[in-house]
Amino acid sequence: MKRQTLLELVDYVNTPAGQKIFTESVMSDLMAMVSANVCRALPPATDDFDPEEDEPVLEPAWPHLQVAYEFFLRFIVSSEVNAKAAKKYVDQRFCLQLVELFDSEDPRERDYLKTILHRIYGKFMSHRSFIRRAISNVFYRFVYETERHNGIGELLEILGSIINGFAIPLKKEHLQFLVRALIPLHKPKCVGLYHQQLSYCIIQYVEKDADTATPILNGFFKCWPWSCSGKQVLFLNELEEILELLGADQLNQISKTLFTNLARCLDSDHFQVVERALFLWNNEHLVNSGCLSRLNAQTVLPIIYGPLYKNSSGHWNATVEGLAQNVLKMYMEYDLVLYDQCTTAYFKEEEEAKKKIQAIADRWQAIEKLAASNMSQRMIAAA
Repeated sequence: MKRQTLLELVDYVNTPAGQKIFTESVMSDLMAMVSANVCRALPPATDDFDPEEDEPVLEPAWPHLQVAYEFFLRFIVSSEVNAKAAKKYVDQRFCLQLVELFDSEDPRERDYLKTILHRIYGKFMSHRSFIRRAISNVFYRFVYETERHNGIGELLEILGSIINGFAIPLKKEHLQFLVRALIPLHKPKCVGLYHQQLSYCIIQYVEKDADTATPILNGFFKCWPWSCSGKQVLFLNELEEILELLGADQLNQISKTLFTNLARCLDSDHFQVVERALFLWNNEHLVNSGCLSRLNAQTVLPIIYGPLYKNSSGHWNATVEGLAQNVLKMYMEYDLVLYDQCTTAYFKEEEEAKKKIQAIADRWQAIEKLAASNMSQRMIAAA
């Protein structure tokens, strides 16, 4: 009976009326009904649930919940609803309850919540700062405490639109949100589940203000997943988008960290990581006018020459070998003198490394001989 009544209400509000439907006298009862039906404690997550592998547990009451959400959505989007009057009923407490519901395992519920919260953010300006803080608190708990939350991707989708509307220059509050909430979201093991939405938010910041690239890349490399090749490929995709927006001033501040980490990727044992890193040199913008251009060859080549040379001379994967050879050829054409200097320095370092290894081996062999001699002397003395 409740569901039938809700369906009738939805039909009623979808039908254009000649008079106002959502008057202030109705709002109190309307919000009491929505809160009673929608705002509830979510069941605790099972200990062995893996969001990357397991199917989500669908909400058994969804046929009823869906109608309640649909009715409330019609209320929020209605042009007849006066925001000043409605904000007394759609208050901060209710907004906080909606944010908490994003942890629902049912993707259908999260999709409704995403649309509704975004509409609330757009309609009620006085709630905007509170909603951003509530979302950031969810991120803090997720990153630093639980690493378990079902709605990070949907919350980031909302934030993508919000960040897109930020005014320039960016406020201190928005920059703090980037450093304290967004960049640390690269840390959790399950970052692959929401990386696309996170990357979009990060790129929005760099497009708004190129100076944000410096703290982003510094934090980015601190979170770099060196032990997981799949995530490294994801991060390299994001890195390429950031590098396309990087200015000369930002590159000067970050160049050593950037190219040192790129060299480490080129030296990876996993061919997909090496291949994806080498594909950066296939980006025309980066090669012609970006951070990998002729202008930065003096900085780039001495750092990356070693792993490039190793990959270009006999790597088991033909694609990796060919890409590395192409990159070396490109820098040789840029500056032959620099290329020869890097080649000489590389072989000199290799020779010194071999000598050190040989010295260690000789020392170890001497220790073994001494130990054997001492042992034989003890045996003779004992006899």
